[in-house]
Amino acid sequence: MDKQRKARPLSSNGFFGFEQLEVYHLSVALSVQVYQLSEAFPEKERFGLTSQLRRAANSIALNIAEGKGRSSDKDFCRFLYQARGSLLETVCSLHLAVELGFLQQAAVQPLYDQASTLNGKLNALLKSLDTNFNRTLTIDHGP
Repeated sequence: MDKQRKARPLSSNGFFGFEQLEVYHLSVALSVQVYQLSEAFPEKERFGLTSQLRRAANSIALNIAEGKGRSSDKDFCRFLYQARGSLLETVCSLHLAVELGFLQQAAVQPLYDQASTLNGKLNALLKSLDTNFNRTLTIDHGP
């Protein structure tokens, strides 16, 4: 697999805040590699695991970007938690692809390592923003 590439901002000045985040760049790189690996999946899986894996991988970066555009750290954290959930869904889908014989463990290992790194960095970012990170989180049911 290629060396990990950094997602390039579409503008020369990186105008959007999410373009400055390392977790965003890591998630884009992971998504690109997921697309490359999933090309080998059977055609019959095009609307099954192939689609699910790609959507989960894309959702990581998309949630980071959307969350960064929100008006508060609380909202940003909510989207970062969604991104982390999508990351775990991606890892689970990779496990399934190996178990189903679509991919070899050796091909998936670099992605697993990237996912582990990204998970740690997402957790660190969440910890820096969310004062409840180390406490039991309660569900906000509204008024």
